[in-house]
Amino acid sequence: MASVLEKIQEITAEKLSVEIEDIKPESSFTEDLEADSLDVVEL
Repeated sequence: MASVLEKIQEITAEKLSVEIEDIKPESSFTEDLEADSLDVVEL
């Protein structure tokens, strides 16, 4: 069974079209993953 972090990484990678390896617990959606305001609302 996937951990909570792994599941969040999977969903975030899919929605933002980024690599799972780029998503860290300290990552900022807007600054590090380049999400816009609509992406943040979707998540």
